[in-house]
Amino acid sequence: MATFHFIVTSPEETLRFAKKIGEKLQSGDIITLDGGLGAGKTHFTKGIAAALHVTKTVNSPTFTIIKEYDGRLPLYHMDVYRIESEEADELGLEEYFEGKGVCVIEWAEKITEFLPKERLEIYIERHPTEERHFYLHAHGTRWKKLCEELEEDENISN
Repeated sequence: MATFHFIVTSPEETLRFAKKIGEKLQSGDIITLDGGLGAGKTHFTKGIAAALHVTKTVNSPTFTIIKEYDGRLPLYHMDVYRIESEEADELGLEEYFEGKGVCVIEWAEKITEFLPKERLEIYIERHPTEERHFYLHAHGTRWKKLCEELEEDENISN
């Protein structure tokens, strides 16, 4: 697993950063998002959705667990904060993981054992200002290559 670090200084930069990742997404891709309350997980997902040409408003699926959006690829936005590990098996998450869309999973650390090996894990660390630190953990060569391309992009802070 390779780890990459990026810093953004505003909500607008967060959206741009997420869009850059979203533009490269393919069917079956899995992105996990972890970080404290208010770190920007849902805001980041809005950037992914914009890159996928999702036209509906994206908001937190905390109480519905999974929200589906149509776009260039289907977006499956999940929030597993309220799920216990043993419940995850009953939700049929693997059907989404193996589907034709992109899965973005908030609070994924709660279901790590159910996640596919190939994925991009993102941990968002919130700072007192609007600054956010993004730690990307690339599981698989495709994700490592994508992160290396992001590092080379001069429009993203490192």
